[in-house]
Amino acid sequence: MKPPRFGTPEHRPLSSENPMRRPEMKIARIETFTNEAVGFVRVTAETGDFGWGQVSTYNADITSTILHRQVAPHAIGQDAFDILRLVTRITELEHKFPGSYLRRALAGLDTALWDLQGRVSEQPVCVLIGGTPGPVRAYASSMKRDIEPEREAKRLLELRDSKGFDAFKIRIGSECGHDADEWPGRSEKMIRTMDRAFGGQAALLADANSCYSPARATEIGKALEDGGFCHFEEPCPYWEFEQTREVADALEIDVTGGEQECELQAWRRMIDGHVVDIVQPDICYTGGLSRTLEVAAMAGRKGLPCTPHCANLSMVTLFTMHLLRAIPNAGEYLEFSIEGEDYYPWQYGLFADDPYSIDDGCAIVRDTPGWGVEINPAWLDKASYRLSQDE
Repeated sequence: MKPPRFGTPEHRPLSSENPMRRPEMKIARIETFTNEAVGFVRVTAETGDFGWGQVSTYNADITSTILHRQVAPHAIGQDAFDILRLVTRITELEHKFPGSYLRRALAGLDTALWDLQGRVSEQPVCVLIGGTPGPVRAYASSMKRDIEPEREAKRLLELRDSKGFDAFKIRIGSECGHDADEWPGRSEKMIRTMDRAFGGQAALLADANSCYSPARATEIGKALEDGGFCHFEEPCPYWEFEQTREVADALEIDVTGGEQECELQAWRRMIDGHVVDIVQPDICYTGGLSRTLEVAAMAGRKGLPCTPHCANLSMVTLFTMHLLRAIPNAGEYLEFSIEGEDYYPWQYGLFADDPYSIDDGCAIVRDTPGWGVEINPAWLDKASYRLSQDE
């Protein structure tokens, strides 16, 4: 087991309990604006104050239906500022529906309430949870497995030179691949090519997306160590905690994971068992910022860094930027997707202005209230609309 890096008294993890106690402000309306890929949520209080959030991407239309049927009825009329208590109570009231979709829907409510609170208090969300606006070091995250190693290295070097990135993640193996590579020899060649291209002058990360058995993952992990990599993500099927722990114990490189986990008890088992060296919750998969703060605090108590998963440029990357500016056990960088319209055509035109400029390898958390972003009215006009409110 690798030694802990956080959890000393000077790195006491935050609680997700709302630090700003205010008079109750009741939730009056919950609206969704959705297409198949993205679903935005607007929560309006009885005062007319509102906030924007987002359900998880992918099948967002299904998730938004769940929000209106299984989340909104429990939320209307409740205190908009008591966020953790509310999302916890909803999971209890909907206890017959554990799992991903309910948590993906909860994320829409939770993140909109944080934005509402930030707008009312005229503070960025990061300040509400104990942080400050400012830069967040980012790693350029490739999503592609159909790319030749030489071409991948070339485009990452171009991003280093044009945007100042000094950390990069590539894909190895094949997704849930049972030890099969995307094509024979690709992963080993990718590791060698990246090592030659960057020569130890960048942080190199690799994501296997549940590809390997423990034996093969250990073999690939040794190659990553020899190639100067520092981060080996989801080496084994993510649901097989014992397999991942076996690999983490066998390697010096940080073994990371957790993006798919949405239940807090699974997180406790993962963290208490030191299954990974770095935890990677996804704010939208986990059920929102409040529940993710709980995960980060659990990890901090065990000395584990938190480097969340946020693999597209919807609002999830913005949520993660605010989180990383606040938690004491923040990992070294923000995941920042580098894929364009050929890969993510749906992530364009979402916002009235772009919150995702990169300056010297860093994204910037603004000092504007809430999440600091407005949804593009033209996008909203084309989305499917639904309203829940008190009858």
